Amino acid sequence: MKKFNLYILFIFFVSFGIVQAQEKKPNIILVFVDDLGYGDLSCYGSNTIKTPNIDKMAEEGIKFTNFYAQTVCGPSRAALMTGSYPLRIATQNNVVEIHPHVHSKEITIAEILKDAGYASMAIGKWDLAGHSQTNYSTELLPIRQGFDTFFGTPGSNDATVNLIRNEEVVENNADMSTLTKRYTDEAISFIKQNKEKPFFVYLAHTMPHIRLEVSEEFKGKSEAGLYGDVVQELDWHVGRILKSLKEEGLDENTYVIFTSDNGPWYLGRSKGHLKRIGKDAESHGGSAGSLRGAKTSTWEGGLRVPCIIRAHGKVEANSINNQVTSTMDLLPTFSKLAGGKTPTDRVIDGRDITSSIHIDSKAIDNTKPFYYYRRTRLEAVRLGKWKLFVPIDIDKDWEIYSKAKDVIDIKKPLLFNLDDDIGETKDVSNAHPKVLEELLELIEWARNDIGDYNRIGENARFFDSEPRRLDIIKEK
Repeated sequence: MKKFNLYILFIFFVSFGIVQAQEKKPNIILVFVDDLGYGDLSCYGSNTIKTPNIDKMAEEGIKFTNFYAQTVCGPSRAALMTGSYPLRIATQNNVVEIHPHVHSKEITIAEILKDAGYASMAIGKWDLAGHSQTNYSTELLPIRQGFDTFFGTPGSNDATVNLIRNEEVVENNADMSTLTKRYTDEAISFIKQNKEKPFFVYLAHTMPHIRLEVSEEFKGKSEAGLYGDVVQELDWHVGRILKSLKEEGLDENTYVIFTSDNGPWYLGRSKGHLKRIGKDAESHGGSAGSLRGAKTSTWEGGLRVPCIIRAHGKVEANSINNQVTSTMDLLPTFSKLAGGKTPTDRVIDGRDITSSIHIDSKAIDNTKPFYYYRRTRLEAVRLGKWKLFVPIDIDKDWEIYSKAKDVIDIKKPLLFNLDDDIGETKDVSNAHPKVLEELLELIEWARNDIGDYNRIGENARFFDSEPRRLDIIKEK
């Protein structure tokens, strides 16, 4: 009888341990690269850049074909971290800038996951406390916005990179050719140190934003010049992370997400870049594949980016998602995966897409519009297969970052069927007046609720006493 009771007790504890293991919260790793185009991965059609590790992620997970970020670095990171359109987000001193200083009272992914019991680390480019290597707000760095620790740089690598550990500058003018490896080393170290509890790693690579730099090991290895070398090095280090997860026994309980902050640079008309880099400056930007446009534009090539999610046993292998999704969806999705609480005291534009990525997936409602902003200007809206541009003048400040054929004055609304015309070449507005009318109504709603260049949105947030100001600091 005593042996029988001990056996029952043993079975109970084994069963309890299994249940506990099954209920363990998943780890989340977000690899967020800088300026990678829709066509820059082998699994998205590149013939000159080899990305076997990221391709394997797609084979073992889900690939998104209609996934959106924002047009440039800072707004894209703001949308990601808060789940909201950049023009809706509260900023320091309520000044609306190209690269926002995100207000300390905004609620980030890291803060939600911290409350859900997660350890978290931000690595690489932050760009939410000032778009500069020296002039930034220390009080808005990652460890003040929910992360436990930070190793990275405050802004872009246009000229130099200064590295910060938490809040202390630990290295000036770092060797950029080492950054991809060093950032990955930090991620793997954090994973090993925190493997006994749920963790969130936000790995925001500096590359392939210019200045492009690559280690000797990868120099000259691609068929796409220096840019391709940089991307292939990124791919190699993604593989290191996946290998580490297997070695640490974490592979079965970790979501790995790979995506980009916006489309690729086009540098063939930028006098500054041509002077600095030389006549081959255009080759220092990536490819949007079959999409029209590039970074800074609201053509598809400016915002539609690669996105792959891999999680063994949770995400169906070799699957494709064609629904309209965005980086803003990651906050409520991560919150759901972690058992956290998405803020209810403010408008969150993203939505939980866990039902779309899991093996038992159910299609999400695809009737939610996506709005295309360039700086503070609302320029277009997408609903399902339809995309509408409103009349807009040429952007004199940013036109140099687009091919001449993509710089046009839009005198009347343009309507494109993206299912039939992914390159946005044929205006079909005359053939679909009801669709045109519906999308124009959505534009007006967004102007009133989110905001536009000449108005503050009704649900735009500010936490300070002074009113919000639509000040624009021009990008260098």
